[in-house]
Amino acid sequence: MSPEDRKAEARKAAFARRKTAFDAGNRIAGAARLAEALAPHAGRVIAGYLPIRTEIDPRPAMGRMTRVCRVAVPVIQSMGHPLKFREWLTDSFLIDGPFGAKVPQDGDWLEPEVLIVPLVAFDRQGGRLGYGGGFYDRTLEALRARRPTLAIGFAWAAQETEALPTEPTDQPLDMIVTEAETITL
Repeated sequence: MSPEDRKAEARKAAFARRKTAFDAGNRIAGAARLAEALAPHAGRVIAGYLPIRTEIDPRPAMGRMTRVCRVAVPVIQSMGHPLKFREWLTDSFLIDGPFGAKVPQDGDWLEPEVLIVPLVAFDRQGGRLGYGGGFYDRTLEALRARRPTLAIGFAWAAQETEALPTEPTDQPLDMIVTEAETITL
């Protein structure tokens, strides 16, 4: 089985687990735990994301961080390229972006030092399975080539899997935050 086939199989199982967790999930505990993980990074530029479908919601923690630092969200420019990040505030006017994600209509373009990374599945070795477009892998690779960049995976605990199929282009997570625990790698 090819790496792509193994990833597609892992995604299918993870999406089902994520939906179940979303339907029954403790949204407050996840956001509170994420806010604790972000607190030491006050003053740095942080990138979060605006959730789609059954992703765990980082906005409460992102909103708290807007009081102590600048917060941005990803904007897809084109397929095959790294993400750009536009400043986000709790009252930003949002428009439709690619893949059903909302993006701020206006705001400064920022370069984050800390990224809250959405995912489909994760393992305790720092492996992350995304949607398959490679946006975060390309982005993290480019950012890390310039300076240290922290990648915090944010997910439901049910999205954990024992081991993910990885490739050399996959960028590892430095930390994983779920509603149940914080895993530092």
